[in-house]
Amino acid sequence: MMSNINQVKQLREETEAPINECLKALSEAKGDREKAKEILRKWGKTLAAKKVEREVKEGIIDVYLHPNKKVGVILELRCESDFVAKNEDFQKLAHELCLQIAAMDPENQDLFLSQPWIKDETKKIKDLLTEHIAKLGENIVVRSFSRLSVRKP
Repeated sequence: MMSNINQVKQLREETEAPINECLKALSEAKGDREKAKEILRKWGKTLAAKKVEREVKEGIIDVYLHPNKKVGVILELRCESDFVAKNEDFQKLAHELCLQIAAMDPENQDLFLSQPWIKDETKKIKDLLTEHIAKLGENIVVRSFSRLSVRKP
């Protein structure tokens, strides 16, 4: 079944998946957009699993300071190439992770990765990373983070 251009366009806008992947998913789902989204998620997880072992030599440091200047976060987010490190989606991911750390004050990285994402509690932080690995085509690793806060004595 050939999907119409509007279905492909809408699926691409909702998932940010490549157009050819949207076409394949819609075809496999026989035009059912929700099924196609689920197919794309599965494909993304498979792709991400293949990239997990790849070395992360590049990345960025992102910093968040709460407007009250009482809470701050510094995050080291790694990827494979400088090209991805400069990518706007990668940088937005780093900022989202900083906001998560500021809001949830995780005790360690394992607890952090298993936390529900504050902007969509149906996703865990590790799911957010997996989506970005699939989208950007590189392994992404939270190397380290630190949350500082001014506490009352």
